[in-house]
Amino acid sequence: MSSSVDKPNCITCKAMVAWEAGKDLVMEEVEVSPPQPHEIRIKVVCTSLCRTDITAWESQAIFPRIFGHEASGIVESVGEGVTEFVEGDHVLTVFIGECKMCKHCESGKSNMCQVLGLERRGVMHSDQRTRFSIEGKPVYHYCAVSSFSEYTVVHSGCAVKVSLQAPLEKICLLSCGVAAGLGAAWNVADISKGSTLVVFGLGTVGLAVAQGAKLRGASQIIGVDINPEKYKKAKAFGVTDFLNPNDYEEPIQQVIKRISGGGTDYSFECIGNTGMVTTALQSCCDGWGLTVTLGVPKVKPEIESHYSAFLSGKTLKGSLFGGWKPKSDLPELVNKYMNQEIQIDEFITHNLPFEDINKAFTLMKEGKCLRCVIHMPN
Repeated sequence: MSSSVDKPNCITCKAMVAWEAGKDLVMEEVEVSPPQPHEIRIKVVCTSLCRTDITAWESQAIFPRIFGHEASGIVESVGEGVTEFVEGDHVLTVFIGECKMCKHCESGKSNMCQVLGLERRGVMHSDQRTRFSIEGKPVYHYCAVSSFSEYTVVHSGCAVKVSLQAPLEKICLLSCGVAAGLGAAWNVADISKGSTLVVFGLGTVGLAVAQGAKLRGASQIIGVDINPEKYKKAKAFGVTDFLNPNDYEEPIQQVIKRISGGGTDYSFECIGNTGMVTTALQSCCDGWGLTVTLGVPKVKPEIESHYSAFLSGKTLKGSLFGGWKPKSDLPELVNKYMNQEIQIDEFITHNLPFEDINKAFTLMKEGKCLRCVIHMPN
């Protein structure tokens, strides 16, 4: 591998490539182009597997593809016009960027950057091309990040500089799942002290919601999941009551309303099941109950609900990346971790070498992990 300070060269490295939907990733040698204007090339240090990677891998038709979007790394080279980063900087990748100039970035009301928003076509934001290839044929990106590769290229607006002292093998979780849950609790719902809530789905995102609620002083945090093994872990993040819908003959929303005194102040759908959005709405109280949906559905994206829920004063809100503006907000989340104000280590259930990434997919599909951190070769 070679690079130049002034003009980076194309490099060859290992990447885990998905050739077909739902089939094991294959270790391949890929060519990674130099960063183009306003882009940086990153040596990936650690990447963790997110449920969204699995959803896309099982269903999306753009192949061959390099998945992965929750990652940390070191800047290897910078493209023309990049002034924010230099070689050697430590960074987190982010699947939505922050240009700081568009209407949404300037509004203070939204993190939905109009320039560097969610990329769905497998290419770079700037020129609609890929930076990966095998024998001259393109290999497509995922969320404009593609961290299941030893090296990747991202737009400089889709990377966040972090402290050199922050452990990259831990804080990679803040580039998606943990940050998304905390932000849903703090930014989107703005949970108040003494309030009650229910969280549907006790994966990483749901437990991060619970952690955020606990830190805000919530009085009751109900966790709902069909996997009873998650209860012990959930208690450590603040869940006070655990409900398994399979243990009840009556609808789970009726159980929730009964044990919360008429419905919770907030409910969070963290599964990616639009049917559960309706259940979450029915679980919160009339008058001011707020439901936040975070999950990405595999099928049936439409939400159905009776209008009376909204006439009674309930609210339904969506949340993307917890409302965080990545460049503006993530460095402070890293600082909170460094100051032991938030938990990250407890989400990491497995550490695996890069070549075992398919094992991480299996563990998550079987519900046997929260986060698997994949460690790249030195």
